[in-house]
Amino acid sequence: MADKSQRIKALISRNIMDICQMELKNPKIGFVSVSEVRLAKDNSIAKVYVTFLGAKYPHQNFAELVKTEGYVRSALARRMDLYKVPEIVFVYDSSYEEAASLEEALNREEKDLEKIKKGL
Repeated sequence: MADKSQRIKALISRNIMDICQMELKNPKIGFVSVSEVRLAKDNSIAKVYVTFLGAKYPHQNFAELVKTEGYVRSALARRMDLYKVPEIVFVYDSSYEEAASLEEALNREEKDLEKIKKGL
């Protein structure tokens, strides 16, 4: 049963990225990357975790994407051969920004430690 769920998740992920890149005509959305899809046990709801690579204002892009949930679900229904296509709920995934800020902080600390070592 888990294998079927994994297949559905992969199909939803791939198809949503295709729909966002090819069918949505809103330039305010930008480049959408689906990082994860979580399905309810009964496949009625799919939480789609998205991020916007290279976007200056990702929260504005996300707000525009949320407005298209209904269209994305109907486009997904045309592409997938499922009895009932799950309701799509977009969730903003900020893990990339958090990782980048953590990386930046670690680099600053490393440079500060090198300065201290050179001073000794």
